[in-house]
Amino acid sequence: MGSTISLKGIVRGTLALLFWLAVWQLAAMRVDSILFLPTPLQVLRRLAALTATAAFWQTALFSLLRVALGMLLGTLLGVVLGALTCAFRWADTILSPAVSVIRATPVASFILLVFLWTDKGQVPVIIAALMVLPIVYGNVTRGIRETDPKLLELAHVYRFSRWKTVRLIILPSVRPYFFSAVTTAMGLAWKSGVAAEALCWPKLAIGTQIYNTKLYFETPDLFAWTLVVILLSLGLERLIALLVRRVEGRDAA
Repeated sequence: MGSTISLKGIVRGTLALLFWLAVWQLAAMRVDSILFLPTPLQVLRRLAALTATAAFWQTALFSLLRVALGMLLGTLLGVVLGALTCAFRWADTILSPAVSVIRATPVASFILLVFLWTDKGQVPVIIAALMVLPIVYGNVTRGIRETDPKLLELAHVYRFSRWKTVRLIILPSVRPYFFSAVTTAMGLAWKSGVAAEALCWPKLAIGTQIYNTKLYFETPDLFAWTLVVILLSLGLERLIALLVRRVEGRDAA
C-alpha cells in the first residue's frame, strides 16, 4: 500500500514537472530570445557546463558552509535565548522586543547594515543566523510554556532535580516544536544567505555568481545558478526532515 502511494506521488510529481517544462518551453519559443528567456535545454546545457568545472563545486561548497554555519549559530542562539526568556521575567522583557524587531526587519536592510559593520565573507553567515533565530526562539519558547503543568507539579512532588526535570519533562515537550522550527528555518536560511551573497559579493559564492550573470547579461547562467539554489534548498530540507524522522523514530523505539 505504501509503495503504491509513493509511486502515485512520483507519477504526479513527474507529470507536474513535465507540464511546467512545457509551459516554459512554449514561453521561450514565443519570446524567441535567449537574452530574455532561454529554453530549458539551453539552461540544462549551461548547468552541465558549469558542473564540469572545479570552480562550480568550490562555489557551491563555500555557500553551503556559510549557510550551515549561520543555521547552527541561529539555532543555538534561538534555543539559549528562548530558554532564558522562559526562565527569567527580565529576559522576557529585554529579549522579546528585540526578537520581534529582527522578525519584522526586511532582509535587505539587515544585509546592508551588516555589510557596513563586518567583512563581506561573514555577512551571509550573520544574515542566515538572524533569519533562523526568531523561528527557533519562538518555537522553543512555545514548547517550554506549553509543558504540561501537571507533569511539572509531579516533578516537584517527587523532588526532581532541575536537570532531571528538564531532561524528562521539558525537553520532550520542546522537541516537536524544535524539530518543526529547524525544518522550516533551513529553507529560509539558505535563501537569505544566497541573497546576502548577491548583495555583498564574497569570493566563491553562488550569490556572487548570480550577481555576475546580471552584469554580463548571461541569462542562461542566471537560470542555471537559480536552479542550483532551488535544488540545494530542496536537498537540504529533505536532509533535515530525514534526520528529524530518524531521531523521532529512535526516541519512539
